[in-house]
Amino acid sequence: MTDIIRTPAAPDASFHASDEAAARLRKRRAAETRLRVYGILAISLAALALVALMWNIVSRTINATTEHYIAMEATIAEDEDDFLGVVKDAAKAAFPYASGRRERRDIYGLFSDGAADDMRREQTEGTLVAGEGIERRFLMSDTADLYMRGTFGALEGQATAGPLTLTEEGGGYRLDAADGAFSEALGRAKAGLAREAADWRAQARRQAAGIETLTARLPDLTGAERESTLAQIARFEAERDRLNGLADGLDALVTAGRDVQIDLTNRMASFFVAARGGILKLTKVSADTALAVPLVPVEGAGTAPDGAWSLRILDRPEIGRPVKDRQVAILETLKAEGRIEEVANWRFFSLSDSTQPEIAGIKGALVGSALTMLVTFCLAFPIGVMAAIYLEEFAPKNRLTDFIEVNINNLAAVPSIVFGLLGLAVFLNFFGTPRSSPLAGGLVLALMTLPTIIIAARAAIRAVPPSIRWAAMGIGASRTQTVFHHVLPLAMPGILTGTIIGMAQALGETAPLLMIGMVAFITAVPEGITDSATVLPVQIFNWANASERAFDMRTAAAIAVLLLFLVLMNALAIFLRKRFERRW
Repeated sequence: MTDIIRTPAAPDASFHASDEAAARLRKRRAAETRLRVYGILAISLAALALVALMWNIVSRTINATTEHYIAMEATIAEDEDDFLGVVKDAAKAAFPYASGRRERRDIYGLFSDGAADDMRREQTEGTLVAGEGIERRFLMSDTADLYMRGTFGALEGQATAGPLTLTEEGGGYRLDAADGAFSEALGRAKAGLAREAADWRAQARRQAAGIETLTARLPDLTGAERESTLAQIARFEAERDRLNGLADGLDALVTAGRDVQIDLTNRMASFFVAARGGILKLTKVSADTALAVPLVPVEGAGTAPDGAWSLRILDRPEIGRPVKDRQVAILETLKAEGRIEEVANWRFFSLSDSTQPEIAGIKGALVGSALTMLVTFCLAFPIGVMAAIYLEEFAPKNRLTDFIEVNINNLAAVPSIVFGLLGLAVFLNFFGTPRSSPLAGGLVLALMTLPTIIIAARAAIRAVPPSIRWAAMGIGASRTQTVFHHVLPLAMPGILTGTIIGMAQALGETAPLLMIGMVAFITAVPEGITDSATVLPVQIFNWANASERAFDMRTAAAIAVLLLFLVLMNALAIFLRKRFERRW
């Protein structure tokens, strides 16, 4: 029988040149363009998020790289043991006008306990210079340091014209100026009163809402309960009227003319006048006159000529910041005298944790992390590699090994907190491992890292060509010699890459370590794997939850250090892979 070969008919050229085909082509190209745009947009958004994160961390970290000191003269005895007293005596000598307890407390608040610790450390090291009139630097407190960084706002200078006359009045000074020199201060004071009046009215509205609610319940009440509710309504009405009266009084001051004098409270912006060698704080103000109290003593009553005095405003109210107005005035005076120094903050790497942010460091956490990672590596690496070799080269293929492989893969996806619970139950409660120690932390992280190392090691061993094994056996090598002398060395770059990635993951873990007590406040640097310690991620966790504002920048700096270690470990993994990679 003869086969009939049918030649397919040539496509009609008019079909591809039709308007319908052109529309389909345009639609396909538009879809490709949209896909390309979506991809570019996704990458751009991811890059933008990464840049925002890094900018936030870096901008805060920069502040932690420096610290501020106050330069003063001090008297230190050869056998001195009260270094905190040395700091206070130096402060008294530097600010003799601070005679009251409150004034001295404000001045002492400018200095950190770290200033005394520095002298004590120098005495131990034999480098402390003793004697009278010793010029040295004293570490600032965290609040003073934050002010110097502008965290609570900066003094805003206002233009002034004409002379300023200071007249003693009621324990302070009356300030007289011309051409509305205090108009800006008066305007901001009125703005503060307007905000306060709005707050009073908001509270009055809440009282009125309570009155409406109670009034609606009255028809359903009888007897003593009704009388109690009526009494409560009367109290709410009285409070509402009082609040509205306060708001009306403030509104009257806000709408008054430029000659009205307004009392300045700590809920308003702070107003400072620098004149005649001192700094005064305004307590009452109108457009041309003001009452003030000296924070840094002036030379007495008199006249400051045009250009010899200035008005400065700190917008953030005193009640809303830890640094007080007297401290602000003293810091500005010290700054003008050049007695404030900003130096590199090396103590961040040389000190351990502390309740005072200015003397808190990460040395203890770094050592604790290193010891924990050492325990993790010494346990996870050999066990993981041996397990991978056995499963890949020696274990029979049966249901038991299949069950083991499935569980290894499942363990790699188990949340880290589960390993923390396991460590708490087994290592701490059953075996009695020291709590909050690198040994306990290393055991928990080793369990968490094992699946990652086993999976990576098996993949690296499997990637070695079978011809290597056949060639080794062909010249008389045993199975064990083939694996350890030929296969394992060729697979080692991949094994190391997976191990480093697993260790990097373990370095950043916090949850399992919190479960075994490594969240404890540790100020001493651990000397062994059984000493109490903390690690860098937990240190970051503790600082992030601290109430002091100064811990924010130290948290960012610790995050930057942790990210640096993670980047270096991942870069090492890439280097090893590229350096020892074999192409078969």
